[in-house]
Amino acid sequence: MTRSTRQRERETAAEQEEDSEEGVRECPECSSDNLVKSSDRAELVCNDCGLVVEEEQIDPGPEWRAFNHQERQEKSRVGAPTTQTMHDKGLTTTIDWKDKDAYGRSISSKKRSQMHRLRKWQERIRTKDAGERNLQFALSEIDRMASALGVPRSVREVASVIYRRALKEDLIRGRSIEGVATSALYAACRKEGIPRSLEEISEVSRVERKEIGRTYRYISQELGLEMKPVDPKKYVPRFCSELELSEEVQSKANEIIETTAEEGLLSGKSPTGYAAAAIYAASLLCNEKKTQREVADVAQVTEVTIRNRYQEQIEAMGIHG
Repeated sequence: MTRSTRQRERETAAEQEEDSEEGVRECPECSSDNLVKSSDRAELVCNDCGLVVEEEQIDPGPEWRAFNHQERQEKSRVGAPTTQTMHDKGLTTTIDWKDKDAYGRSISSKKRSQMHRLRKWQERIRTKDAGERNLQFALSEIDRMASALGVPRSVREVASVIYRRALKEDLIRGRSIEGVATSALYAACRKEGIPRSLEEISEVSRVERKEIGRTYRYISQELGLEMKPVDPKKYVPRFCSELELSEEVQSKANEIIETTAEEGLLSGKSPTGYAAAAIYAASLLCNEKKTQREVADVAQVTEVTIRNRYQEQIEAMGIHG
């Protein structure tokens, strides 16, 4: 065998080995090399005749999708994302309260008592000092009140960040933990454009309305939160929904607020009372009359407030009631 023949054989063997490593190169049915990988079905398909050449391929990539660099950086393979709503940011482990094993079967009584002891110690060691215990209590209070108010998760995150900032700046000293936590939640609601009145916040809190307002003003000033005045139109959809009023009334109430606010009537007025009066006026104009008492109960203001704002608004609109 000549040297050139041996060299050709070695090259052929190398090509065959490369093909076996990289997989099938051509379709065994039509000998086409137009093979396409279908990642969603884990198949290698011939694009000419449609034959499935390989199937059940293993996808080595992640199960999540990312469309830009920032999303790829944010994706994590170590469990749930970190959150500000937990004192340890959700980084520690927790032992489940269900007494089941990995297969969903009930565990023995001996194992149950052991898991109970482990669970108890796990809860104890999650907080290393009184400061962490207080933070845990404050964040759980924020979570409880946010659930009662029905606000989204983003508000809870913002409230937790505000409370952590207040704690870092040592603004908690001399004030109740509950008071600062409630004020942080009130500030977060305003910041996220989902305003709740002080009356609504105080209903779910264990702190008086006056203390919430005082603490809110203090932390807002110290942390430089720069809150803008609440737009009364933010309250209109919720109040109209609770009063079961139509879209027409809602649209008319927004129109009344816009027109009268341009004339400077909103300055120094309570946004909830202003929104309530606009809804009351709109319900009369749209023949869906609601009593002042009904509107006042929903908006948590007095009937006197509604009457005063209503008179100012209809005079500014040029309507004679």
